[in-house]
Amino acid sequence: MLDLFSQGIVNIFTQPTVLLLAVLGVVVGIVVGALPGLTATMGVALLLPITFGMEPVAGLLLLSGVYFGGIYGGSITAILLRTPGTPAAAATAIDGYALTKKGMAGKALTVATISSFTGGTISILILMFLAPILANFALKFSAPESFALALFGISIIASISGTSLIKGLIAGTAGLLVATVGLDPIQGFPRFTGGITDIMNGIPFIPVMIGLFAASEAFKSLEEMNITEKVKTKIQRFMISKADVKKIWPSILRSTGLGTFIGIIPGAGADIAAFVSYNEAKRFSKNKEEYGEGSLEAVAACESGANACTGGALVPLLTLGIPGDSVTAVMLGALMVQGLQPGPMLFKDNGDLVYTLFSGMIICYVAMLIIGLFAARYFAKVVEIPKAILTPVILMLCVVGSYAINNNLFDVLIMLVAGIIGYFMQKFDFPASPVVLAIILGPMVESQFRRALTLSNGNYDIFYTRPITLVLLLLSLLTLLTPIIKKIWQTNKDSKDESVRL
Repeated sequence: MLDLFSQGIVNIFTQPTVLLLAVLGVVVGIVVGALPGLTATMGVALLLPITFGMEPVAGLLLLSGVYFGGIYGGSITAILLRTPGTPAAAATAIDGYALTKKGMAGKALTVATISSFTGGTISILILMFLAPILANFALKFSAPESFALALFGISIIASISGTSLIKGLIAGTAGLLVATVGLDPIQGFPRFTGGITDIMNGIPFIPVMIGLFAASEAFKSLEEMNITEKVKTKIQRFMISKADVKKIWPSILRSTGLGTFIGIIPGAGADIAAFVSYNEAKRFSKNKEEYGEGSLEAVAACESGANACTGGALVPLLTLGIPGDSVTAVMLGALMVQGLQPGPMLFKDNGDLVYTLFSGMIICYVAMLIIGLFAARYFAKVVEIPKAILTPVILMLCVVGSYAINNNLFDVLIMLVAGIIGYFMQKFDFPASPVVLAIILGPMVESQFRRALTLSNGNYDIFYTRPITLVLLLLSLLTLLTPIIKKIWQTNKDSKDESVRL
């Protein structure tokens, strides 16, 4: 295995064209990921036809570079402008933008870059050495386990609710209600559509996300804007200290493991990995009060978890021929066009090609690290642009990003409505993240729950007689109840302290 890997590195560096395409893919991916609405899936799909005439390794590394760069790129605008370029970056925006407002945009970008590189690289190494074992584990996930995993994701609402748990739960409930709009996932009849054909497939969550995070922030800036005023945020240093590294390293390693694990489960994705990683980092952190107010730990957790999902998603793709997420579904087509059939025989019949591909993927992440660290100081200059210029540009990106998804003006209308709602949510201190999380995971919770009951002929025993499902359900309950119990305990403690003082 190590011989094949070392030979793969030699193969990459002796073919300058392949190396150049890998780096080009990363650059394109970062740009695509940073633009709202242009997801990594879209970037890979758009470049897929270009790879048809290429050598297998060259074409697949170009697409891999776009995939990896796209997941990382979403964090740039999430941190600087509270405009998540990708769904996964919605989790990063919570603390990333708070750090920018504190003048720590440079540090936040550096941590995001290093965390993305570390999570992604380790996940590729795990893919190389443990792919067959992880693939067998992924096969144990069916409808009950997928339902429990999605429910665990929903329970994280309690941790991302900000200062008011009640407001967070209200926002999450609203998101779940929005998620019920569209065709019934099992029986196929329309629900709550009002006869509008544009929402037959549900309310698209990317325009909603762009509206709640980016457009709402732009509307708020318009309200506060002084034409002669520049953004007052000053960029502090970009280098992180040894204390910062010591602080974020446990979160990076923990989130990398979680992201890889979630990535190998078909149907899960980087967005779930980012939010779960955020929750678990907060659970184990000694600085819980920093979360939501600007935490480097939180940024590190979200980015390492989301990028580790890339290697995890490739596990079922390469070993079983089952895409782990929407991007790898497109890459499945790319493999088959190149005459490669994913599955156990792929490693046996094309071992040299597979390990050359693995070597190239690690080089893609190294290129992403170098480009990200070099360009961070230029990215960060965005916060010094006067609001009079920056705000219209953000609104233009919101419109273009919403329209680009389906080339549909109705999506732009959804984005604007979500932006107005998000503006008033900010006014009344309601968090936006629970809404987005609920819209993303709501359909998965419902469909997998109903499929599980179909498998068991309506018997609810299926949810507590399967070990993985039971563990995930217990974790969901623990995650949801822990903040509530802590709140009650803190209230009682404060009351007792007040009584003692009196």
